[in-house]
Amino acid sequence: MPAPTIAGQQRHGPEALPFLSGVFFADRRAESVAVVGSLHTIFQSTAFEVARNLTLFFVAVMWLGLAFWVHRDARRRIGDPWLGATATLLGLVPLAGPLAYLLFRPPETLADVKARRAELRALERHLLRPRPQCPVCRAGIEPSYLVCPVCTTQLKKPCGHCSAPLEPLWQACPYCATPVAKRLELAETDLDAALTAEAALASGNRGSRARRVGAS
Repeated sequence: MPAPTIAGQQRHGPEALPFLSGVFFADRRAESVAVVGSLHTIFQSTAFEVARNLTLFFVAVMWLGLAFWVHRDARRRIGDPWLGATATLLGLVPLAGPLAYLLFRPPETLADVKARRAELRALERHLLRPRPQCPVCRAGIEPSYLVCPVCTTQLKKPCGHCSAPLEPLWQACPYCATPVAKRLELAETDLDAALTAEAALASGNRGSRARRVGAS
């Protein structure tokens, strides 16, 4: 098959190979120039500039957001201001800084440490507080006991309404709001009535004995 010709010239044999190679590479260069021109047109377009600016804006927001999160978390977990400032500066390093902070930050916040210490102090006070004892036999008792289970000593008096144990200085029952004074008045009234009835019974017995003596 005869080789293609340019300007009416026909090439045959070995002379046709360089010519075909030159045509092939010329076509490839033309395609490369066309692609580069298309990319240049895309890069210079308004849509590409808008997308690039939005991408840079979101990257900057993400970077500042991570740095601010590191700053806030360091203030919640680190009491030393110098270490907190160092952690904040570390958070300004893109991507590597927040990751390094996550690896080395304290596991507990300052509020958690304070609450845990308060719980430990309360538990220590509870364990070191002496247990209530009976004033007579020194046996262990509970705050709800009315009498000592060992020597039966009266420890507290029950409420007249709900039978709850009452402290000696209480003026009202904290469980049913019954005044303690009213209970005492009722007890004194009942005691007076019992003493009056007993005195009347005793005087009646003496009168009957006197009548029996007179009759005899």
